[in-house]
Amino acid sequence: MRSSSSPAWTGALPSVVGGLVDCPVIAVPTSIGYGAAFGGVAPLLTMLNACSANVVVVNIDSGFKGGYVAALIAKRASKAASFD
Repeated sequence: MRSSSSPAWTGALPSVVGGLVDCPVIAVPTSIGYGAAFGGVAPLLTMLNACSANVVVVNIDSGFKGGYVAALIAKRASKAASFD
C-alpha cells in the first residue's frame, strides 16, 4: 500500500496542533511544497477555514509577520504574569 499526502494536509496541520495544545498556534503557509499547492493558496485557504480557535494565520511566506505576532503574544503574556 502506498501512502500519499495531499497539499491540504499541510494546511490542516495547524488545526490538528491547535486541538492538541492550550496555547496560540501561528500558521504560516508557504508558497513552495509538494502537489498542487497553487503557490500557497491551497494551504492558506485550508488554514483560514480551520475550526481551531487558537490558530492565527498570517499571509503566504510571511514568517516575519508570524514572528511578530509571536512577540506580541509573548509581550502580552509577560505583562499579564507581572500583574499576578
